[in-house]
Amino acid sequence: MLANGRFLDHMKRQWKLLVLRGVLAIGLAVVAFTRPGVTLLVLATLWGIYALADGIVALITAFQVRDEGRPVWPLILIGVLGIAAGGFTLVRPGVTALAILIWIAAWAIGVGVLQVVLAFRLRREISGEWLLALSGVLSVIFGVVTIGNPQWGATVVVYTIGVYAFLFGLLLIALGLRLRGLNKRVAERFA
Repeated sequence: MLANGRFLDHMKRQWKLLVLRGVLAIGLAVVAFTRPGVTLLVLATLWGIYALADGIVALITAFQVRDEGRPVWPLILIGVLGIAAGGFTLVRPGVTALAILIWIAAWAIGVGVLQVVLAFRLRREISGEWLLALSGVLSVIFGVVTIGNPQWGATVVVYTIGVYAFLFGLLLIALGLRLRGLNKRVAERFA
C-alpha cells in the first residue's frame, strides 16, 4: 500500500517524463512508417537507441518518484531492462533478425508485466491507471505475437513495431497528461 498518496504526488510532479517516454515511442513509430524499406539492422539500432533512452528515463523517474522514501522497483526494473536491451542491441547489431526479434519481444513482455504491476499499485490512488495497465497488456501481446511468428518478413516487423510504438506512446502521453490535469485541479482547488 502506498503511504498517504505520496507516490501519486511524486508521479503528478513527474508527468513530463511519462510524456517524454511517449514522444520517444511515437518518434520510433514515425521512423518505422516513413522508412519501411530500411533494413532490420538499422531498425534494430534505432530501437536500441530508443530502449536505452527509455530505460534511462525510467531509472531517473524511479529515483525521483519515491514510495515511502524508496525508489519504485517496477520502474527500476523497467529502466534496467531498457538499458540492457538497448545496450545489447547497440553492441551487437549484426546478430540475426530472429535473435533481434526475440530480444525485442522478451523486452516487451518484461516491460508489459512490470507496467501491469505498477498500474495495480496505482489503482486506488488514481483514476486512469487503466492506461498504464493497457500499455502493459499491449506490450505483452506484442511480445507473445512476435515470438509466435518468427517467419515474419522485415517489412511486417517494421510495421508491427511502428504500430506498437505508436499505441504505446499515445497511452503514455495520455497518462502523463491525465496526471498533469490532476495536478492542475489540485493546485486550483487550493489556490
